[in-house]
Amino acid sequence: MSKLSKAKDFKKSKSGTYLSIASTAFGAVGVAKQIKKARAEQDTLRLIDATVSAVAIVTGLAILYRELKRLGDDDVLLG
Repeated sequence: MSKLSKAKDFKKSKSGTYLSIASTAFGAVGVAKQIKKARAEQDTLRLIDATVSAVAIVTGLAILYRELKRLGDDDVLLG
């Protein structure tokens, strides 16, 4: 398997999935700040926006977790 092929398959590997989980979770920090600010300003529309973003992050993490479980021992970088 060439190095370029391995690089393309990184996203489908356990390591790539862990990296995606970490970056998605890092996005939760920004959403938490957005929620805090919206509450302080009593801005309902921004609070709704932040809540929808939070739900999207939770959904994304669930999908990535499912992908991680599905990968199991079939990690493309190991094989």
